[in-house]
Amino acid sequence: PMLSVARALLQRGHRVRVLADPVLREEVDASEAEFVAWRRAPHRTRTEERIGVVFRDWEARTPAEAAARVRDGLICGPAAAFAADCRDELLRRPADAVVADHMLPGTLIGAEAEGVRTVSLATSLLFVPEWGVPAMGLGLTPPKGPVQHARCAVLARVVRRMWRQGLPAFNAAREANGLAPFGDPVELIAHWDRVLVLSSRALEFPTFSPPPHVRLVGARLDDPSWAEPWSPPPGDAPLVLVALSSTFMEQAAVLERVAAALGTLPVRGVVTTGPAVDPAAIRAPENVQVVRSAPHGEVLRHAAAVVTHAGHGTAVKTLAAGVPMVALPLGRDQLDIAQRVARAGTGLRLDARATPERIAQALRAVLTDPRFTDAARAAAHAMAAERREDRAVAELEALVRSG
Repeated sequence: PMLSVARALLQRGHRVRVLADPVLREEVDASEAEFVAWRRAPHRTRTEERIGVVFRDWEARTPAEAAARVRDGLICGPAAAFAADCRDELLRRPADAVVADHMLPGTLIGAEAEGVRTVSLATSLLFVPEWGVPAMGLGLTPPKGPVQHARCAVLARVVRRMWRQGLPAFNAAREANGLAPFGDPVELIAHWDRVLVLSSRALEFPTFSPPPHVRLVGARLDDPSWAEPWSPPPGDAPLVLVALSSTFMEQAAVLERVAAALGTLPVRGVVTTGPAVDPAAIRAPENVQVVRSAPHGEVLRHAAAVVTHAGHGTAVKTLAAGVPMVALPLGRDQLDIAQRVARAGTGLRLDARATPERIAQALRAVLTDPRFTDAARAAAHAMAAERREDRAVAELEALVRSG
């Protein structure tokens, strides 16, 4: 999503530099942006390292531990290092704005210290209870009765307490750069000049009501540069795409259960394992094609249904194609996105431990019940209207002009 915005800015005639892991140089170069490597900040230097290696959230025993690992290993703990790298680059060559992944707010400390416009770019939904949605973690819906309100309030307090524990490290970085400390963990997301959410109203709960500088600007649908050429498997049976995470989340066993479920149905299955799983390690029946990657935008033009972990990228691409889905969330924000899918009627949510029989049953439902396809097509129509203008680029240009 970040490189999609970079490409769009370049096409508009802007100059773009991308601070990134050394292993991403080839992808950045393919976008035609200028690559600059992180030096102090945590980064990967070897392609065989798993994405997320700096916090290893797949080893966490609970969702709370996984969130703490991300907090301390990426968002708050190394904030000073991200700030230093960003500030060094700005001193080397100034910029009109710094646009950072919302998981890297330390980068924006460096920008703010240099008096540069700051933009947090959220590549998924934002789960801030003060903005009308439940806190991330349990896959809740906006509360209605007193019991639900109480449950959401308790979760919000727990989440706020957890993120508050990251503020000392983050504030040390701010103070070292001559900036006032944060008192509220929501500022990690909301403090900046703009917060642009690369998502769609078609996926978010209608109750989402952020402050004015936080704006939903539509989803990015570009396929990654590493997606390999693909041709549909032969036949005319319904095609089902299976796409779990492109990062490592211990998903091989889930992929095999989904493949087994497809083997019991009159469908053509296409499983994309992503860089984190070797396709040869996945046992699959004859009607299931297993590949490392494929351009999902192309596959979705042929698909009748998708089985996914409910990662944001796969979810928005599936909805934009008007295809219903079965969601098997593995962790992170996926329970919450899966619940939004189920609430909107664009698919079904299952536990990731579901048996092949249960997965097959859910797939039969989304393939045969027209209500799922109708809801998915309605979402696609709404998303097409959002994409008539590149609002992310328009917001960035307006912000720079206002400065």
